[in-house]
Amino acid sequence: MPRDLPPAKSLRVLITPPDPALAVLLGLQPDIEVVPSLYSRPQVALADSVEAVAALLAEDPDCRTLVMTGSAHPGLLEAALAAGAAGLVLRDVPVEDLARSLRDASMGETVIDPALRP
Repeated sequence: MPRDLPPAKSLRVLITPPDPALAVLLGLQPDIEVVPSLYSRPQVALADSVEAVAALLAEDPDCRTLVMTGSAHPGLLEAALAAGAAGLVLRDVPVEDLARSLRDASMGETVIDPALRP
């Protein structure tokens, strides 16, 4: 008798620094797999600082990187984009919104949370 297998997770995401609670929430999304390192070839990374963007891109230039922030600071958006980030998202948005931002970034879009737009 054939068995219905769950769909394979298709979007690999790295969270740096690791955030176990966020990893669990994102991992509950049907298409997102949170990976432990760049060796797992993530398509998108969530970083907690602009400085982390350059380090991630130096290791894997194909990995789209979003900066996660708790609030908008003057110049943060410009600095993140100048560093090569694919966008800027708020840390405390619903996980569904964050997952959508990750999907959009993986498709080549620049993602900026509406609350952070100038």
